[in-house]
Amino acid sequence: MPACSVIRGIMESMEKQTITFRADPRKVKALDRMARSLDRDRSYLLNEAMEHYLSVHEYHLDQIRRGLQEARAGDLLDYDKVRAGWMKRLGE
Repeated sequence: MPACSVIRGIMESMEKQTITFRADPRKVKALDRMARSLDRDRSYLLNEAMEHYLSVHEYHLDQIRRGLQEARAGDLLDYDKVRAGWMKRLGE
């Protein structure tokens, strides 16, 4: 492993903050099973899950903001043209 990766990993671990939250016991057991199968700990998997969740939702929010900006600027698509295009794709 390159030295820069090791240093980055150390820096990231120093910047973490502990949080607590309630979880369904079945989900905790599933998390533990997955952690064992991947040879990782809960914290690693939860951080990966949070990163993915936040990334997906940030992307969606960005797309909504962009769409609203386009709508405010009058850059809209004609409903009938969009519908006709989809009907053609679906073979209807």
